Amino acid sequence: MDNNKLFPQKISCMLWFDNQAEEAVSFYTSLFPNAKAGQKTYYSADDHDTHYHPVKKLMTYDFVLDGHQFIALNG
Repeated sequence: MDNNKLFPQKISCMLWFDNQAEEAVSFYTSLFPNAKAGQKTYYSADDHDTHYHPVKKLMTYDFVLDGHQFIALNG
């Protein structure tokens, strides 16, 4: 019996990068045959006082490796 069908993944691993999240997702997804890059989110001007990153800089990038969900974060 496939446990992934009974218990879908509820936790995603987040990998923290300084500025290399997009490159990391590209690299990791090139290594696995069933990998898929997903949605990107970007830092906004609304929260600039909190995060201090340039507006429209990549914040997170979702990806899947062999059925497991990950999030790359430019922190």
